[in-house]
Amino acid sequence: MAQIFRHQEILKLAREQGNVVVEDLAAHFGVALQTIRRDLTELCDAGKLTRVYGGAILASGVSNIGYEDRRVLHAREKESIAARVAAEIPDAASLFLNIGTTTEAVARALLNHRNLLVVTNNLNVANILASNETAEVIVAGGVLRRADAGLVGDVTLEIVQHFKVDIAVIGTSALDEEGDLLDFDFREVRVSQAIIRQARRTFLAADTSKFARTAPVRIASLADVDLFVTDAPPPVPVVERCREWGTRIEISDAAREASPDGAATAESA
Repeated sequence: MAQIFRHQEILKLAREQGNVVVEDLAAHFGVALQTIRRDLTELCDAGKLTRVYGGAILASGVSNIGYEDRRVLHAREKESIAARVAAEIPDAASLFLNIGTTTEAVARALLNHRNLLVVTNNLNVANILASNETAEVIVAGGVLRRADAGLVGDVTLEIVQHFKVDIAVIGTSALDEEGDLLDFDFREVRVSQAIIRQARRTFLAADTSKFARTAPVRIASLADVDLFVTDAPPPVPVVERCREWGTRIEISDAAREASPDGAATAESA
């Protein structure tokens, strides 16, 4: 019975945090490290988690985490990233915002901006920005993906191609150390690629837990991104590549809040 309880609690923590660490779990439950390692092995064998060095992450690869789980995952980090992105966007700008819980956080951070024109294939973004009376919101219609209120497909793609905007703010499901942005739905990826093509500048808003995940479809490279806003220093190879590509990295205030002395924990690239 105790093991069943631990398994349930471990999965709950993994959904909330995106990952779990052996030492932290052992302290949380008051059990030996080896006990936790056995628990993680069993959960991984059941396909519920994926082992990584020092712990485990939510299983992913060919299917995304459920929307409700993603919405609460790293919520504080997403809000901090969103605030940093919003600070880079002037009033009276034209924008694309694509599908994702982080871009939804950016929409909330833009509620006090004035005279924005926002094109989106995310019904949640449209509903959020409906509260901004000075914003003009254009919904790129298409096939409704009920799981997350995203719009995808050829109709969405065609509508996006009619616009040329100042800034595209995009999210991603996963990032790898080669600097590739990855996702799960080919239809969504085609729209995201068009959004990048039709924007003068592209901002990526993504927390660093995305480096612990994988997905099968490539959106683009960080070389195609002008600004990458995240919550903690990315892996060194990514920082070096971004420096070569001229992609600016900004660390949000989440890093400063987590630092004991209140200082930023990474330099911008």
